[in-house]
Amino acid sequence: MKSRLSNKVLNTQPSLTLGISSKTKNMKDQGIDIINFSIGEPDFNTPENIQKKGIRAIKEGLTKYTASSGINELKKAICSKLKKDNYLDYNIENIIVSNGAKHSIYNTLMTILNPGDEVIIGIPYWVSYPEMVKLSGGVPVFIKTNSEDNFKFTINALNKAKTPKTKVLILNTPNNPTGSVYTKAELLDIANWAVDNNIFILSDEIYEKLIYNDIKHTSIASLNEDVKKITITINGVSKAYAMTGWRIGYAAAHKDIIEGMNNIQSHSTSNPCSISQYASLEALTGDQSKILDINKQFATRKNYIVEAINNIDELSCINPEGAFYVMVNFSKLLDKNIEGTIIKNSLDFSNLLLDKAKVAVVPGIAFGDDNYVRLSYATSLDNIKEGINRIKSLLE
Repeated sequence: MKSRLSNKVLNTQPSLTLGISSKTKNMKDQGIDIINFSIGEPDFNTPENIQKKGIRAIKEGLTKYTASSGINELKKAICSKLKKDNYLDYNIENIIVSNGAKHSIYNTLMTILNPGDEVIIGIPYWVSYPEMVKLSGGVPVFIKTNSEDNFKFTINALNKAKTPKTKVLILNTPNNPTGSVYTKAELLDIANWAVDNNIFILSDEIYEKLIYNDIKHTSIASLNEDVKKITITINGVSKAYAMTGWRIGYAAAHKDIIEGMNNIQSHSTSNPCSISQYASLEALTGDQSKILDINKQFATRKNYIVEAINNIDELSCINPEGAFYVMVNFSKLLDKNIEGTIIKNSLDFSNLLLDKAKVAVVPGIAFGDDNYVRLSYATSLDNIKEGINRIKSLLE
């Protein structure tokens, strides 16, 4: 039967993050106490004012089909948010609401890629970027970034990766999995490069609200009108408002791109959940104080986990500027024997931590770099302290 499936499905790799999650869940079901650093979602509940808006939408019967691109009230709120926070001036014809930011990215790639078009992606990358490119008929082209550059693109590397087939650059800031945030000056260099080479920029800004140390987020499309024309800005409510399960994301772009995305969405998923749209309207226009509190708690956790990791001799990490992840370099442990396990790669190290220390992390190979594992600090400070102590005890 497998041989009768489509090539695009057979060439799509399963998510390693889901594999670790499944193994972790099975161990938890057996009553094993696991500290889980693999989760990529806030551990906070959705703020109460947003919950109430969703409940109210149900009670008022706002449970029918909406326009496939989303309700106008939400699109207007998105336009206002983009103008206030990002200095981006869009009309509702430039906005589409989808079933999460991931859905917005997929629809974007389906809209602008032809078979064989190349998409530049930085390593480490979010696990779904390469697979979505392939499903859309494109070819992922990878640039290896390094910690010395804070895991950011250099123009020299972009020039080496560029070919006549290059159609899109995927830019993710703040970044998953590295936590890196591009400065305005760095973004201007990338913007000029993309404009000069007529290459689309898919700017994934889903972690925009989760930035630390007084660092500012800049939307690359805001730098000038030329780069705005070739940029598709992706955002949503999942991360900042602890609304991962509500599944609302959005894209802002040239109206021709949005029309194409709407055509695809109307024939595939149709409209995003009506109830979630009204709740998201409250998220964007309602009280923001809870979001500030969440950000402060993430900052406290980040500061602790970075210091604790760098105090373990064999491990190191850079101080992330955004999101809620740290990429931990364990390369000093390669080829060492730890409790009967010879560490050859990130999967070996991840399995060792889960089996021996009862700590779940994501192997770096899932993000394209086998010398790292990713830890999420979207868990309580007590859990973070316990998890790091377990890792330290195992290694020492």
